[in-house]
Amino acid sequence: MAIEVATRYPQISSKAYEHPADRAATSALHAVPLLDTVIKRLTDFGHERRLRQIILGNSIRLGGGQVPEVWGAYVQCTTILDLDTVPDLYVTNEADVNATTIGAKSPLVVVNSSLLGSYRPNEVQTVLAHEVGHVLSEHYLYTTALILLKQFMDGALPKSLLLGLPTRALYLALLEWSRAAELSADRAAALVMADPLEPCRVLMRLAGGALPGMNFEAFLKQATDYHNEDDLFSRHSRFWVELKLNHPFAVRRVRELVEWVQAGDFDRIRGGDYPRRGHEPPPTSQFDEAVAHYSERFSRVLERLAGDVEKLGSQLKDWLSRGSREPG
Repeated sequence: MAIEVATRYPQISSKAYEHPADRAATSALHAVPLLDTVIKRLTDFGHERRLRQIILGNSIRLGGGQVPEVWGAYVQCTTILDLDTVPDLYVTNEADVNATTIGAKSPLVVVNSSLLGSYRPNEVQTVLAHEVGHVLSEHYLYTTALILLKQFMDGALPKSLLLGLPTRALYLALLEWSRAAELSADRAAALVMADPLEPCRVLMRLAGGALPGMNFEAFLKQATDYHNEDDLFSRHSRFWVELKLNHPFAVRRVRELVEWVQAGDFDRIRGGDYPRRGHEPPPTSQFDEAVAHYSERFSRVLERLAGDVEKLGSQLKDWLSRGSREPG
């Protein structure tokens, strides 16, 4: 089932493949006063460890002696992207086709059994490569915070935990970041699989299921039609729908991936021309403009739900101060 290791990317930096929206949204989040401190505090409460214990106690850890073919494909993904260590990989019995990467200090990858049981080997490896992209980009800390905030809003965590925090505002800001992060992981999957059409085919299947007679070329055209939609009402409507999702629409992800390939970046990286870890290029003026764009978007969300950014900083400071006086 494993792909042929035609290309390995020694010491590749995640900046080589990260989508500009991901880098800009992450930088904009870092600029929110005390937000990173709050997220660190949230994971330090022990709820990240609680997530790990649930996975450890109610999932199957894969390895050389447990579903070895899937484990081998996963290790191959980490080898191609030259990860220093191989994060633990678990499978959990869930009907939804999904996978996620969580962690605070160290990541772990969880895939649902429905993916391993019903998808073809190359499709499974494409999803695993996507998750390895999240690992290299260190998306897992914000993803863990997003999961914990969702559990709090659903009543699965004690109300006292985040009392005084504008949780919905923070949740929506992290959702915006999460959608951008998915675009980066799609690119990582294309590099690992040595074929950008592999993640596109997986996205078609995620969108429509495994129906006989599905036409991939027609799906690619659909992605172009979606991108070229010029009806303002339609574009406005889908914006508000996507606002509550942690993944962009499948057709948008396909279009973003196709445009990245057409720009020549995929072939350039495949040819070995990419930044190495510790030698990333400085930000460009276009990057600064993208950060300003996301900062404005986050500010609008935070102002609508939490007051202005200065008030938010005060709320976060009060919560941190109160939390430091209470047992974790």
